[in-house]
Amino acid sequence: MPEIIDAWMQQPGARFMAEPWLDTVLRWTGTARLAPPLQETLSEMDNAGVRAGLLSAWYSPRGPLITNDEVAAVVERHPARFAGIASVDLADPMGAVREIRRCVRDLGFVGVRVVPWLWNLPPNDRRYYPVYVACVELGVPFCTQIGHTGPRCPSEPGRPIPYLDEVLLDFPELVVVGGHVGFPWLNEVLSLAMKYPNFHIDTSAYALHRLPAELADYARGRGRTRVLFGSNYPMITPGACLKQLDKLELGPEAKELFLGGNARRIFNLQL
Repeated sequence: MPEIIDAWMQQPGARFMAEPWLDTVLRWTGTARLAPPLQETLSEMDNAGVRAGLLSAWYSPRGPLITNDEVAAVVERHPARFAGIASVDLADPMGAVREIRRCVRDLGFVGVRVVPWLWNLPPNDRRYYPVYVACVELGVPFCTQIGHTGPRCPSEPGRPIPYLDEVLLDFPELVVVGGHVGFPWLNEVLSLAMKYPNFHIDTSAYALHRLPAELADYARGRGRTRVLFGSNYPMITPGACLKQLDKLELGPEAKELFLGGNARRIFNLQL
């Protein structure tokens, strides 16, 4: 089996798991409103054959739900298994830029994630633009969510066109990873991938046998360097996502790239 890298994971604490917007997600997935112990996370990774995971911090308009330092502490304990993805306060642009620099330069984080529905702000909002400048300056990808939302929040900020289209036009050097597939706007997602070489898609929040057919076809063929595996753990385990991997009918090259090669290249992973 090729190396597997999970491009979207969380190691949440009680603060994150208490968020009321999790109700719909937990109901759909049957996940308990309990923060998993770190050893349980590692066991789930081992059971699925996951070599490493990208752990995301979360920042909301009301403050951090998973802090960058909490992520850094997990990475420090298991540097061969995890890398950090930072998150920042969009309402504090200079603070956000300083925090991204600290996370990348001092803590070794490999990307930045902002979840648009959490802020109810699409990614072409001016408050994101200092974040994009910092990502380009430091050479790290900007990660975001595309498509409808599991939580009971507006889905419109996750629509790819016109929002991400404008961002990718304004920042041709910015590497963007759109997570959660992008349903129901698959045509828009794939059109962005064809138009912009720096735009990538991760399959987090989806068991692989439930991927939309258009995305599966793209991952098998011309998009084999542009689609990454992700789980969105603990909302869904990597094992549950990968259970029917063979049904994707990926060839050897496409499978290696999808499972880990693309993530290793895009995030410049050294672990």
